[in-house]
Amino acid sequence: MNPNDPHHGQPLFVAGDALENARAVMVLLHGRGASAQDILSLAQELPSAGFCFLAPQAADSTWYPYRFLEPMERNEPWLSSALNVVDTVLARIRKAKFPSERTMLLGFSQGACLALEYAARHAQKYGGIVGLSGGLIGPDGTPRDYMGRFHQTPVFLGCSDADFHIPKERVIETTEVFQVMGAEVTMRLYP
Repeated sequence: MNPNDPHHGQPLFVAGDALENARAVMVLLHGRGASAQDILSLAQELPSAGFCFLAPQAADSTWYPYRFLEPMERNEPWLSSALNVVDTVLARIRKAKFPSERTMLLGFSQGACLALEYAARHAQKYGGIVGLSGGLIGPDGTPRDYMGRFHQTPVFLGCSDADFHIPKERVIETTEVFQVMGAEVTMRLYP
């Protein structure tokens, strides 16, 4: 493992239609302690006709070592390496001539935080963004001066209202940031 780029060279798992034959593609980002194969099993629960599902694996099954509420520099170089993994997967999708409007991001827990942070830093029209138990990365008071617009990208944020790891206030903040950036956000806090 490269200490400056810990996720470099990790495998990418694929399910559903081959990328070159698919109508749409979904990038699935697993949570801490899980695997790409774990989250790829979600593909069996989703309407999958015409979809290619891509799930990168994090080194040691963690995208970054500390909580997502820690100062970002504390999670380096893991966080930058994780963001680069998402960027590399999306570059592969673009190379296959998929427009961003047919590309979706879905993450669970730590993977949701990664998906949401990546999307905010690279705002554009996506096919959809799903954050299951996650929010934007960084401590309270982190500037959220992201550039770009989502152009009415549909976004779903779902979380328990009593999640020990994901404060509901962060889910609400993430909703507000994405709305200001032009996303059509549906947020659900579950009791």
